[in-house]
Amino acid sequence: MTSKRQTWGPATLSEFDGVRFLHLDSIWVQGAMRIRKPDQLELEYIQRMCAWMLWRDPATLGEGHAVQLGLGAAALTRFCHGQLKMRTTAVEINPQVIAACRQWFRLPGNDARLNVLNEDAARWVVDDANLQTVDVLNVDLYDHDAASPVLDDEAFYAACRGVLADGGLMTVNLFGRSASFARSALRIAKAFGSDQVWSLAPTKEGNTIVVAARGVQVPHRDVLEQRAANIESRFKLPARKWLRLVRPLPMSILHAL
Repeated sequence: MTSKRQTWGPATLSEFDGVRFLHLDSIWVQGAMRIRKPDQLELEYIQRMCAWMLWRDPATLGEGHAVQLGLGAAALTRFCHGQLKMRTTAVEINPQVIAACRQWFRLPGNDARLNVLNEDAARWVVDDANLQTVDVLNVDLYDHDAASPVLDDEAFYAACRGVLADGGLMTVNLFGRSASFARSALRIAKAFGSDQVWSLAPTKEGNTIVVAARGVQVPHRDVLEQRAANIESRFKLPARKWLRLVRPLPMSILHAL
């Protein structure tokens, strides 16, 4: 999932306790699927990447265009396409990952609502044809080393904002031994504006999910609580927990803007 073409190593599998894991020829997990419950979002950080749902009216959750930059084990792609019934696009530079997802992770073939592209995410977000065409953007871009996000500069996040329609939402997974939440969050805030960026507390594995929006007004707490309850009821996701974990950017980052 880097921004340069290269010869790709193999996508490999492991299985443990009923869960199938995707690797890129390394020990690092790139995604997971519970074999008997393929529609379930298995990894906690993947669940939290759906926190954008709190910022949307429940009546519109299935509307619009959802895009994933980085396919992983296709969990978010299958969720947006299969459960939310959204028009869904996934952009993945590594053809081995796409083939593995189709063979082992229940990724369906392209259809009227699903388009999986073997393309570079860095190029996709700067293509004028994609400007303001996306309502939900999930960014999870890591190579086989998983040391830090592959695309993580201000220009990239500005381009991500550019593909969002008004009211659109982005979630980003920040993880890795060389990653810096403060550095990445500052770049996102410079692109989106400090009042349009939030984060969830890190998972126990160290994944921090950032939510950024284009022109979204945050509703009152009671509305958010109603939405969280609705998400839990409809999709069996721990949305009330997300609501407890969401926070604005820390003052140390705001002062750096």
